[in-house]
Amino acid sequence: MNNNLLDSIKRFFKNKNTVTIIGVIAILILLYIGYSTQIKKAVDPLQVPVATQTIQPRTEITSDMVQLVDMPNISVGSNVITSRGAVVGKYSNINSVIPEGSMFYTDMVINKDELPDAAFTKVKSGEVVYSFPVDMESTYGNSIFPGNLIDIYMKVGNGTDEKIMIGKLLENVEVLAVKDSSGRAVFENTSEDRSPAMLIFGLSEEYNLLLKKASYMDVLGVELYPVPHGGAVASTGSTQVSTQQLVDYVNAHAVDIPVATPTQTQTDNLLPTVTETGGSNNKVTITYPIGCGSTYTCTYQKDGGKVTTVTKTTQVLNYKTNGTLTATVTEKNGTAHTFTTNIPMTNSTTGNNG
Repeated sequence: MNNNLLDSIKRFFKNKNTVTIIGVIAILILLYIGYSTQIKKAVDPLQVPVATQTIQPRTEITSDMVQLVDMPNISVGSNVITSRGAVVGKYSNINSVIPEGSMFYTDMVINKDELPDAAFTKVKSGEVVYSFPVDMESTYGNSIFPGNLIDIYMKVGNGTDEKIMIGKLLENVEVLAVKDSSGRAVFENTSEDRSPAMLIFGLSEEYNLLLKKASYMDVLGVELYPVPHGGAVASTGSTQVSTQQLVDYVNAHAVDIPVATPTQTQTDNLLPTVTETGGSNNKVTITYPIGCGSTYTCTYQKDGGKVTTVTKTTQVLNYKTNGTLTATVTEKNGTAHTFTTNIPMTNSTTGNNG
């Protein structure tokens, strides 16, 4: 019986029609499995970051601006950023407004250093931006790069009417950007041949004014040029001078417009005032401006002791002996208006504005 069964099976598979049917069924099964897999892959959700608010151009993207949302895989193109970490901390491009609920696309999000004016974000607190004119020769064949440290040297004199002086005016200045005459970063595009026209760096207000003064003294034979930090300049036929000598020279040939002090032009309305009654039990009254505890932080310190915060506009203190008093009004931005005096006071309403 087993032999008959085997013979029947052999005859079944030798039948061409049977083989064709089985092949067709197998192909249909494979097509079904492949199709189902592709459909499942297309509709399966994929978590992608989307904007929780409208993000304007040149804006740093913070974590509260991004949330993960399930999106059908088929709707996520190859230019969609699928990682939250690839978005947070980056910046929206200068020509891109990212709408609320939008996915983040690769051409919408850039690094901070890719911003056209990224140099300005690198200027330290308390410094101002300075644009120093240069050319291919003064940058040693375009060899000064962002991040390099340079010294600014100064030459005085034309070599005929007086002896030439050369010295270091500023030292250890960090170059933030190198730009061409059109304001484009020289090194941001390697496919273009851009010539340096200006070095961008930050300076304190004092050094900014000093360098700006010197830059206007070309009629005196003053020339300014950068030197890579640690380098040296040729001294043949010149007199090497100290930085202070150059500073004195610049200041001697420039006129400063005096900046009036607050006491010359206005009264500090936020400065606390103090009055005293005198006598053996000297009563001292501090008067603060309206807003203590809300708009301002108002404090006093008696005899160099504990600093006490008050929320009312007047504070009465008793002094049985001589002492000191400091009263301060601090704005929300940290600006302090301080009154310091000795008790008994030499006068009754004014003190030192510190």
